Amino acid sequence: MKKTILAGALLCSALSFSQRVQKGESQVNVGVGFASDYGIPFYVGVDYGVHPDITVGAQASFASKNYSQVGYSEIKGTWFGIGANANYHFNTILSIPNKWDVYAGATLAYNSFSYDYPANWGKNVFNDKEDSGVGFAGQVGARYYFTDKFGVNLEYGGGNITSGGKFGISYKF
Repeated sequence: MKKTILAGALLCSALSFSQRVQKGESQVNVGVGFASDYGIPFYVGVDYGVHPDITVGAQASFASKNYSQVGYSEIKGTWFGIGANANYHFNTILSIPNKWDVYAGATLAYNSFSYDYPANWGKNVFNDKEDSGVGFAGQVGARYYFTDKFGVNLEYGGGNITSGGKFGISYKF
């Protein structure tokens, strides 16, 4: 019984001291996206607190998918994105507890789209999705910290191949 009470007290203590990234702190984010046209994208990113309510960061994402139709050879699509972001965190202005992190911001990213076509296909099958280049987009998201170091995240938008949204884990260091 004493062990159960002690474990519960430690858990409550850890949850009460959970907090979002502060000025001078960093966190790494890892997870999957749900941009369905490109398969399942994976991402990794890092955020750094430059102000109590502002972070800047970098992110990379990757996805691949095989396309096939009856009677045709398979086409493999590969996508890679890398970018920089900045986010404003609304905790202070909206009096949100620090175990939650609600934010919005912008991302500037380079996205590379490439396709491996079989010899019998023309090169312009996916011409509407072959535009590699730089893009700018917004994002909104939230994190919940279970402990002072570990949390989960959910974000919509972001200007890269995870633009449909993404979810994953965050770890502060």
